[in-house]
Amino acid sequence: MPTIEHQLTEIYVFVDDYLKAHAELANWRRSPHAHPAFTDAEVITVALMQGCLGCESLKKTYTLMAENFRSAFPSLPSYTQWIARLHALSEIVGRLVFACCALGWVRLYILDSKPVPVCKSIRNGRVRLLREDGACFGKSSTGWFFGFKLHVIIDMDGCILTALLLPANTQDRHAAEALAEIVDGGIGLGDHGYLGAAFKDDLAEATELLMVTPKDAGTRRSLISTVRERVETVFSQLWARFVDRIHSRSWLGLWNTIKLKLLHYNLVTAGLLTV
Repeated sequence: MPTIEHQLTEIYVFVDDYLKAHAELANWRRSPHAHPAFTDAEVITVALMQGCLGCESLKKTYTLMAENFRSAFPSLPSYTQWIARLHALSEIVGRLVFACCALGWVRLYILDSKPVPVCKSIRNGRVRLLREDGACFGKSSTGWFFGFKLHVIIDMDGCILTALLLPANTQDRHAAEALAEIVDGGIGLGDHGYLGAAFKDDLAEATELLMVTPKDAGTRRSLISTVRERVETVFSQLWARFVDRIHSRSWLGLWNTIKLKLLHYNLVTAGLLTV
C-alpha cells in the first residue's frame, strides 16, 4: 500500500512534468505575478490529493493538507486564494485528464451519461441551486432529478477520454458529436439513448464514429451489454470519489471539481498512481 507521501510525489511529478512540457499554458497570466511562489503544479497537486485522502470536499482536502503537509508546501496560500487559482486552472485540469490516456490501435469506445443531481429528490419542488447556471429537471432510469448530466466517452482500458457536464434535459445524442470529436473515428457503443438512423448517419459523417446500440446487435446484444459493463464500473468508481456530492455554488466550481475527480481516476487507471 503506497504512503500518502508517495502518492503526493507521484501526482506532483506528473503535473509538473506536463506543465513544463507545455509552458505555453501559463500564458493566460497577465499580471506581474507571472511566476508565483506557489506554483500551478502545487495548486493542482493539493486538489488531487482529495482522491488519495478520501475527502468529500475540496475544503476538507485543503485543511488536511495545510495541517499535515505544510512542510511540502511552504508557500501554501489561504483557502480562498488557493480555490480561486484552482478554478482559474480549469482548462489545464481538463487537458491533464486526456494526457493520462494513450489512444491505442483498437478504436472501440463506450459512450454514456449519468445524472449529477444538485439536491435530493425530496427538494425538487423548491430547489434553486445552480438554476441560473443551467441546472434543470431530467429523467433517468430511477426517476426525475434536478441538476446536470455527466456525458463521457471511455476507451476499452477504462480511461475517460473526455467528458461534458450539460443540463439534465440534454439528450445523449446531442452530446455524442462533441464527445466523438476527441477520437479519430472508430466504433462507439451506446445504449438506447443513442438510437436513431438519421442521428447515426450524421454522427458517422461528421466524426467517422459508427454508433452501435444493443438494438443493432440483434442476437449478439448480450456481447455489447457485457462490454458496456465497463462503463458502469467507471461510474461506480467515480461515485466512490464523491463525484455526485455537490458543494459548489457555481457551474465553474462544480465542473472543475468533477474534472479533478476524473483526473484522479485516470491517473489510477493508467497506472500512474497506485491506491
